[in-house]
Amino acid sequence: PAGTEEENVTMEFVSNEEIVQEARKKLMQGAWDYLVGASESETSMRRNRLAFDRVAFRPRVLRDTTSIDTSTSFLGHDLSMPLLLAPIGSLQTFNPEAGAASTRAAAEFGVMHVVSSVTEPSLEETMAAADHPKTYQLYIRGDWDWIVEMIGRVKEAGYAALCITVDTAHYSRRERPLLTRYAPFTRRSPVDPSHQASVTWDTIDRIKDLAGLPFMLKGIATGEDAAIAVEHGVDVVWVSNHGGRQLDHSEGTMDMLKQVVDAVEGKATVVLDGGVQRGSDIAKAVALGATAVAIGKLQGWGLAANGAEGVKRVLEILQEELVVAMALMGVTSIDQLSPAYVTQAEPVAAPHEMSAWANMPGDRIM
Repeated sequence: PAGTEEENVTMEFVSNEEIVQEARKKLMQGAWDYLVGASESETSMRRNRLAFDRVAFRPRVLRDTTSIDTSTSFLGHDLSMPLLLAPIGSLQTFNPEAGAASTRAAAEFGVMHVVSSVTEPSLEETMAAADHPKTYQLYIRGDWDWIVEMIGRVKEAGYAALCITVDTAHYSRRERPLLTRYAPFTRRSPVDPSHQASVTWDTIDRIKDLAGLPFMLKGIATGEDAAIAVEHGVDVVWVSNHGGRQLDHSEGTMDMLKQVVDAVEGKATVVLDGGVQRGSDIAKAVALGATAVAIGKLQGWGLAANGAEGVKRVLEILQEELVVAMALMGVTSIDQLSPAYVTQAEPVAAPHEMSAWANMPGDRIM
């Protein structure tokens, strides 16, 4: 039963740290390991956070910041803030409504959901869950006839853009779930790995031409590949190391950002994921040239904590933090953010996958 207004306010999550703690209570060990872990030594994942922690603000004062506008546009679509929900496989691990819940949260809050091709429900059911622009992310898991069939379904369903993830030529060794013998849903029915391993720039050209949609490449980690992507007419270059879940010992994505921004020379939109945990992280990435960031772990934690409402609350908190950061930097709109507002500094503590928060629960519930 509903309590008093005061009780209901008290019950609302007040920080994303609290949402993570609630998610930990609700997830079994294997599901938790799948969500929070990365490959091998998890060095790439830790560097993602370290790269954000090394960026410091250069605030300007005595400016009128009574009104802050966090909105922006992405591929011609309005966003309430520069953020996408990243594609996550096996969302049903965290909540039975899976991708439909994330899509509803994105629609209600006003950001874009990039729907994974390896999560439930089907791409058609996810599209129908909310009348809001969505991007479809495709893993290449079949031959050309399979690709043609999938692209046909994506276009028929009405997706606004297509995203191909390009850093999965081989599945990595993710030791947390390996140690607990946990297999996510996406690994319980193995597919022929040669399909993803054989994808080349020629394949990308064929898929892009077939789709005829705004086209994203997710998993770009160097300026060299960013430049090639632009040559191939890619609309969105997505800077990512898969949250540290694929190649270990790579750079943090914020350390990759400048070379990618320089390489695309304004000819493509740049998105970044990996280690985003605060609204201030959004401001840092945009200041250094990204149009938007994407959240994976935070989305999963919100979904586990309270379904669509949990994801929506994650977004609300991120926006509250972004507003504070912008106001205290002396900027009132997203387009005012620039490299002039950031500098390099040393982090104050050793980084880890959750270093934005000080009081996280242990990995295991006794």
